[in-house]
Amino acid sequence: MTDAERAGFWRGRRVLVTGGAGFLGSALCHALARHGARVTALDAMMEDGGANRANLEGASVMLVRGDLRDTELHSLCAGTEVLFNMAAQTSHMGGQRDPVADINVNAVAQVRLIGVMREAAPEAAVVHASTRQFYGRPEYLPVDEKHTVNPPDANGVSKWAGEQYWLLESRVLRRPVVSLRLTNCYGPRLRIRDARQTFLGIWIRRVLEGEGFEVWGGEQLRDLTYVDDVTDAFLRAAEAAPLVSGRVFNIGGPPPASLLEIAGRLVAANDGRGHYAVKEFPADRAPIDIGSYHADDGAFRAATGWSPRVGLDEGLRLTLDWYRSRLADYL
Repeated sequence: MTDAERAGFWRGRRVLVTGGAGFLGSALCHALARHGARVTALDAMMEDGGANRANLEGASVMLVRGDLRDTELHSLCAGTEVLFNMAAQTSHMGGQRDPVADINVNAVAQVRLIGVMREAAPEAAVVHASTRQFYGRPEYLPVDEKHTVNPPDANGVSKWAGEQYWLLESRVLRRPVVSLRLTNCYGPRLRIRDARQTFLGIWIRRVLEGEGFEVWGGEQLRDLTYVDDVTDAFLRAAEAAPLVSGRVFNIGGPPPASLLEIAGRLVAANDGRGHYAVKEFPADRAPIDIGSYHADDGAFRAATGWSPRVGLDEGLRLTLDWYRSRLADYL
């Protein structure tokens, strides 16, 4: 789809983005607004999440502050043509500490949203943000969609339940639903004040502040996906929703690299400024570490023509450059 065709598809279309002030949700909002969509971003703006008002600066988007668990949703969902469902509790350790709260956000609230969407927007397409976390410690690499599901922690269980409720909606009511299982995503607007969203967030902060960071283990492989490529994947999933409805797809990135290699390439992207120490996994983290992971995303590439365009070195450089003048807004 050319840029003109994409703009034609989205122009005037009513879109709801849950978690719209977060990292990936806000990136989608910016892209959708550029293409002329009528975008509403719903976000609970929770302190321990990834939401940040600065994320939506410059976007022609209506931001509504509200929690999926108790916000009046009918008026927000009414007339929606596409729902990008990005809202989630993403902290692995947070889910372990309070699994009841975790499942309320990631599963119970999803069932509530599904019920409202049945009444207010029964024809809307849905693209659900999911995770590679379901697979747990891989039995083989790269991991495809047929891999056994074996969540390593409570957060993985709750997200798995949320995804399955949406896929059930597709099977039973024939709503066009697509679920994208993401790997480690990074780029502008990522939460960097700590490691709640991804290990790379705190690494980026430490490098920009001239402080050292820790690499736990180091030999584990990861495939990192730059935010622009993730956004393109979500748009393509929505555009192709009638053809790929009811399916789950892995989204990967450029060739995988070890954590040690990623650390070195981050320092290199900062013109060689930065340092790190290799440490053993903390005792509370070791039991839920999945080891190496990288995705086989061939099914999504074949279905939509998607492929990542931003390599790791370029993505790291672009990310650091973006934060240099905005660091105060993200600490």
